[in-house]
Amino acid sequence: MNKLFKTRTAEAHCDIPCGVYENNTIKHAAETVFKMATKMHDLEHPGANASKEEKVAYHNTLSRYVIVKEEYAHICKEQLLILWTDYFKPEHLDQVPDLHDKVWKATKLCSKVKREGTVESATNLKNAVKEIADIFEQVEGSTATYEY
Repeated sequence: MNKLFKTRTAEAHCDIPCGVYENNTIKHAAETVFKMATKMHDLEHPGANASKEEKVAYHNTLSRYVIVKEEYAHICKEQLLILWTDYFKPEHLDQVPDLHDKVWKATKLCSKVKREGTVESATNLKNAVKEIADIFEQVEGSTATYEY
C-alpha cells in the first residue's frame, strides 16, 4: 500500500494547553511499580529440585511482574514529564523553588526501578510521586473545575 499511495508517517504530540491535568495516573503507576517490586521480592524461587513445570511457572510469573513493573515505571515517567513540562509554570516555582529538582529526581527514580526492581527503589519512587502529587494539589488548589 505504501508503494502504491506514497504515504508518509506523521508523528505528533498534543501540546494544546487544554488545562486538564491530574495526578491520579502517576500515583497509580507508582503504586503498581511498588506492588510489582514487592511481588518480585516475595516470589519463592522453586529451588534446584523443583520440577520443570514449577520452574517454568516461576519464570513465567517473574517475567510478568517485570513486564508490568517496566510498563508502569514508563507510564509514571511520562506522566511526571507531562506535569513538569506542560502544567507547572514559573509561578509554581515561586511557591516550590525546588520543584524542578524534585521532578527530575522522581523521573530518575523511574529509570532506577526499571534497572533494579528493588522494593527500596520502588518505595523511594512512590514517596517522590506522593510529594509531587501533593505539590500539584497544593498549587492546583480550588482552580480545578470539571464539568460533565
